[in-house]
Amino acid sequence: MFLCTLEAVRGGRYEASRFIPLQETTGLQFKLPTTATAPFCPSEVQGTVAVSQGAPFWKKILQFAGPGLLISIGYMDPGNWATDIEAGSRYGYSLLFVVMLSSLAAMALQCLSMRLGIATGRDLAELSRLRYSPGVARFQWLLAELSIVACDLAEVLGGALAFHLLFKCSLTTGVLLTAFDTLIVLGLKGKNFRDLEAIMLGLIATIGVGYIIELALVQPHWPSVAQGLIPSWQALSNREPMYLAIGILGATVMPHNLYLHSSIVQTRAVKRDPASIRSAIGMSRIDTIVSLVIALLINMAILILAAAAFHATGHNQVTEIEDAYKLLAPIVGTGFAAVLFAITLLASGQSSTFTGTVAGQVIMEGFLKLKIPCWQRRFITRALALIPALIGVQMMGNGAVGKLLVASQVVLSLQLPFALYPLIRMTNDRSLMGEFANRLPTRLLAWSLFVVISAANLWLVVQTVGLVG
Repeated sequence: MFLCTLEAVRGGRYEASRFIPLQETTGLQFKLPTTATAPFCPSEVQGTVAVSQGAPFWKKILQFAGPGLLISIGYMDPGNWATDIEAGSRYGYSLLFVVMLSSLAAMALQCLSMRLGIATGRDLAELSRLRYSPGVARFQWLLAELSIVACDLAEVLGGALAFHLLFKCSLTTGVLLTAFDTLIVLGLKGKNFRDLEAIMLGLIATIGVGYIIELALVQPHWPSVAQGLIPSWQALSNREPMYLAIGILGATVMPHNLYLHSSIVQTRAVKRDPASIRSAIGMSRIDTIVSLVIALLINMAILILAAAAFHATGHNQVTEIEDAYKLLAPIVGTGFAAVLFAITLLASGQSSTFTGTVAGQVIMEGFLKLKIPCWQRRFITRALALIPALIGVQMMGNGAVGKLLVASQVVLSLQLPFALYPLIRMTNDRSLMGEFANRLPTRLLAWSLFVVISAANLWLVVQTVGLVG
């Protein structure tokens, strides 16, 4: 039953603009948010984290620490797990250097994104809308949305597989359970951005501690690990390891992370004078590099675990995450290793609940100037990822996980050049960036990475669809 609220009386008419529920009984009422709110809405959290200009160096580092953590979680998602496990089981430690070089490339590109956001006070999506024609901007928006859904598909599959392994439910049930992460977004409504950063730190710590224990259990041969860090063309001499190496590269650099990073660095309240901007860029660079080094170590740990547990024991064809789980217990000698493996997979799979929601809001606000409630944004993205996941599981069974993970990485590979090109162009533009524009060495490095990554990703896509060889 509703009572009409009378807002105005004009010309003898009552105008009703809203309705208030009649309180016939007392008690708590639940109402879904109708607007975008913190901590997932970029415009709501911009400049909300205070920064003390005169603070000691260590304290300033802590004040700027956080955005890099949100970015780094995307570099250890289930898509990375799939490629790292296959690389370790097939080729031992020999492709470790590929993980290292891919992560170094990601650090350089994320630093460009961070610099763009701090120097201009705008994110990559917003600048693309302002600098390109409406048609081009809409096309970029569509590709960015596809990359978010593709990444979310990998998270759905990882989370579903973790539920399947931990609770012995069917993979279909696991996929459906991942839909409830929208409730997490609702539960965080109105929290500040630092709370979100703390949650990401907890997820990363769970994964990191889990793999430290795993490596202690499997006891890898560390001299061989060190040898694997040395770049070797001989390790890539055949088609199969080259294909896998490019798969690692394609699974490392996430296109939507470039949009996301340029926005969330603006959560720090930085003065707009050159000295303050320069200091903010320096502090944020440390945050970015340290966070991605953590992601690098975790990715290396996944490959090292696969090499020590599987390749060294003659299991050279472990290409599925579920197979890795089933083999860990008998090889290591304790079921705890397998359970810990599944827990870290679940932590990895839940990461997109946060980063995917924020990235989606960044892209919609930037390209379309559109804001919707964060739970709706999360629900739409997850629903679009659930459809191919459910269809794949129903048609192909548990074997669908590996195939769909590969497909999601191919989709991400296709999107990457369309985010990289405007990022490099904009950070090179002195009229936009002023004194913070890229210098010549950075320009050469950025364009070299663009060419190498684009060519590698194109090769990966062609190989995956079977057009070559």
